[in-house]
Amino acid sequence: MASVNAQAAKASKSKRDPESVRQRILQAALAEFSDKGLGGARVDVIAQRADANKRMLYHYFGNKDDLFLAVLEHAYRDIRSAELELNLDNLSPEDGMRKLVAFTFDYFIKAPYFINLLNSENLHRARHLRRSQAILDMHAPVVGLITDLLRRGIAEGVFRADADPIQVFITNASVGYFYFSNVHTLSTIFGRDLSEKDELEARRRHVIDVVLGYLRPT
Repeated sequence: MASVNAQAAKASKSKRDPESVRQRILQAALAEFSDKGLGGARVDVIAQRADANKRMLYHYFGNKDDLFLAVLEHAYRDIRSAELELNLDNLSPEDGMRKLVAFTFDYFIKAPYFINLLNSENLHRARHLRRSQAILDMHAPVVGLITDLLRRGIAEGVFRADADPIQVFITNASVGYFYFSNVHTLSTIFGRDLSEKDELEARRRHVIDVVLGYLRPT
């Protein structure tokens, strides 16, 4: 009888605060998909992690693929929103680009789940991402930030005139992404723990030098 009453109380609370339930499921799904990828993640484990049930999960998010897409949108929204708060307009072009590159590297340290989600989605050839106009739209503002930095840097003679903002975006993301997505294999190959603080600081400086070095006028 007590178990029935507890379940009834939980259902009543869920009805009163559906957004809280939705967020719990979303965070639980993020953890499960990050740990095991789309293929290895289990809906019943996500529900258990969220202190919910599968019926509620399906009610809020549809099927497993829809939930994975919601997690992707959440992850992209976090990083793209944080980029827009960097206030690069108040910095010189070089300092602004340096801050953006450092932010990207630091974000991969802060949110390793983002790397794992991207790895999983690439295994599935971006079939979920292609369904999301929201994710596609999120990238226009950050490309706009880079475009503005390049425009100002070219005008001041500190950036090369042929710099492509899309190429800069990809390079900035990739030099950090490859490092973190392969940190275990690289650490084994080279006999160095590349996740240690000193190694991360050295790599961070290198990444900034790579991007800023490319942008210098030839």
